[in-house]
Amino acid sequence: MHFIDKVSVTVCAGDGGSGRVSFRREKFINRGGPDGGDGGDGGDVVFVASNGENTLAAFRYQKELKAQPGQDGMESKKHGRRGQDLRVNVPVGTIISRQSDGQVIADLTADGQEAIIAKGGQGGFGNAHFISSTRQAPRVAEKGEAGETFMADLELKMIADVGLIGLPNAGKSTLLSVISNARPEIADYPFTTITPNLGVVDVPDSGSLLFADIPGLIEGAAEGKGLGDDFLRHVERTSVLVHLVDAYNDDVAAAYRTIETELAAYSSELAQRPEIVALTKVEGLDADIVQDLLSQLRAVVPKSAPIVAVSSQAHQGTQELVFQVAQMVQAEKARRAAEASESEEAGLPVLTLKDTTKAFTVEKKDGAFYITGRKIENFAAKTDFDNEFGVQRLRDIMRKMGIMHELTRQGIEPGNRIVISDKGEFDY
Repeated sequence: MHFIDKVSVTVCAGDGGSGRVSFRREKFINRGGPDGGDGGDGGDVVFVASNGENTLAAFRYQKELKAQPGQDGMESKKHGRRGQDLRVNVPVGTIISRQSDGQVIADLTADGQEAIIAKGGQGGFGNAHFISSTRQAPRVAEKGEAGETFMADLELKMIADVGLIGLPNAGKSTLLSVISNARPEIADYPFTTITPNLGVVDVPDSGSLLFADIPGLIEGAAEGKGLGDDFLRHVERTSVLVHLVDAYNDDVAAAYRTIETELAAYSSELAQRPEIVALTKVEGLDADIVQDLLSQLRAVVPKSAPIVAVSSQAHQGTQELVFQVAQMVQAEKARRAAEASESEEAGLPVLTLKDTTKAFTVEKKDGAFYITGRKIENFAAKTDFDNEFGVQRLRDIMRKMGIMHELTRQGIEPGNRIVISDKGEFDY
């Protein structure tokens, strides 16, 4: 299966079912009265984070995610069946955002976490709902509300404790295969790894850590060169970075600076992430050569970052590296928890001002009157404009809201067209 970490899909929640206009008709029962049932609500589109998924490849060909619509109301006051929700499994670490404005709808960071991405439309009321002391035989029912429909962007950002970074062929995949249960592809040429790999590393007395092997970065990766620009996002959520530097580089200090420059170009916060530097492939090198290489790195690596020498092939220094990383991860998680706690304690109550937005607007244009407003548009969307009783009910609602008064003030005359957004229109 191909590794895909960004896709766009159309999300369609189910439409609500329409209410029913009907009257009870039984032998020996005269004027049984209205008995039209309400329509059922449309199904929601629900995304569920699952550790069983590790790519968004399933959405390459499934471009529309559609929930079931609600059933229309029936006679004898029978309520229409609610539409079935569409439950969509995505990898842990998936961010769902609305394509039109970039608004993040959900960020699923834990196995089993759920989020309603698109809400199903409400079912319309049947005529049995509108009976009153003054209206004994209503012939009006509501249409079902449309479910939410929009284009959504799905982006996967892997959630790992540790990110392995470095130039191509620095030994990231080999190290991951030695310390974890992962079996990434390994070869003696650059760019062997073209997708991120995950591996679980068991640490005695510390539980386990999740390591992510990020494909090799090159100079200019943050600007789109090589593979790195596509996968830098996968180190954003890591607690600690392990920066691998090949001991056989012509200039180990320059190799280190290349990657650090790309991290800073991609994200200033990422460049400040706790880090440990590992000089790799030291098997067969004299001790004094290894020491000289470590000194070259020490000259450019921040003092807060430990530097170690390891050989994955010879299993030299790898366990020590794992223990050091585990300690750094624990310290970083404790620091973040403390910051979160301080933020909650220092948080001030948020005052929400009363919404002063006008409930509706009326604009006269080309002899017609155009009305907009969330509340009146919702009523209009549920109105059957082919049913005179339904249109009359909408007029009554407009009168109660003050819209008819505003239309009169602006000089509306019989025969003028009234247009309510894109929901419907009728003559005054």
